[in-house]
Amino acid sequence: MSEDNHELEHVAAEPIADPGLPEHLPRPTDVDPVMEKRAERQVATLFGLSSVFAILTCVAYFSLNIGGHPSVFLGMGASTVALGGCLGLALLAIGIGAIQWSRKLMSDHEIVEYRHPAASPQEDRDEAIAALEVGIAESGIGRRPLVRNSLLGAMATLGLPAIVFLRDLGPLPDNKLAHTVWAKGMQVVQDVDGAKIKPEDMEIGQLVNAEPEIFFATNSEGQPVIEGTALLQAKAKAAVILVRMHPDDIKALPDRRNWGIDGILCYSKICTHVGCPISLWEQQTHHLLCPCHQSTFDLADNGKVIFGPAGRHLPQLPITLDADGYIVAQSDFTEPVGPSYWERDRSNLT
Repeated sequence: MSEDNHELEHVAAEPIADPGLPEHLPRPTDVDPVMEKRAERQVATLFGLSSVFAILTCVAYFSLNIGGHPSVFLGMGASTVALGGCLGLALLAIGIGAIQWSRKLMSDHEIVEYRHPAASPQEDRDEAIAALEVGIAESGIGRRPLVRNSLLGAMATLGLPAIVFLRDLGPLPDNKLAHTVWAKGMQVVQDVDGAKIKPEDMEIGQLVNAEPEIFFATNSEGQPVIEGTALLQAKAKAAVILVRMHPDDIKALPDRRNWGIDGILCYSKICTHVGCPISLWEQQTHHLLCPCHQSTFDLADNGKVIFGPAGRHLPQLPITLDADGYIVAQSDFTEPVGPSYWERDRSNLT
């Protein structure tokens, strides 16, 4: 076959004709070793600057005050400016370094790959892997330790601000999740008006949404004892329900036989699955249903889970009567309320 016929056949096989690309010209760094080394040092310097700015982000986090008398810069919070500026420059430096690396040091030959409707033949796959290996080799990452090591250092250092910023998720809860505001002798009152509750106020089959009396208490100046965010946080853990059933229907555990009053029991209102408030009460079956994910608890059987995704029983609050005949707590809950968490003791009734 003649050379002209071969070229015609090759052109016919291409889906798109050659648009007439200009002749490829080498870059200065391709032919001048001095300029190549200079470009390599520029890229490494940019990666090094990224590491410096990432470290400065951490320094600014700990050194600049954001409390009662925050540091100010140009009329703005210095901490915000420093954190945003340093982290932004760290990202910018690593981005510019990567661009300069690709523009001046990596191979700039065009590679064309046609899209196939299905999986390519094995020969094409092998060719693609070979092309990838060539690309890695031409990037110079293996033979340019200065660029490689500075990039790895910049990427590693850039993770430091992320680790430091985790501190802003808040102080560790310590044992706060294991306790509520309930205490010995604290009255159980209705959650609407704070009215005190006596056993004779409840009928068999009735459910009452209740709270600790401290939520309605005021100081000598008439101000609430607990208010604002602290009140919302306390309510999220201390909300309870009172239910009354026939004493013969209750299957109390041996250590819980004195936790009720003539068939009246008190349970946490917070579902142990994801913390939804629950008060859907079935009088005949003594079941309490969560409206979020249908977890079902048997309140006649120590709050045991009988259906749904909840992983443990509903915590019970021990109650008794005070000298005036009102329902009060014997103590705080003997276990954490709400959803499970890593540090929680899982050895008790589930």
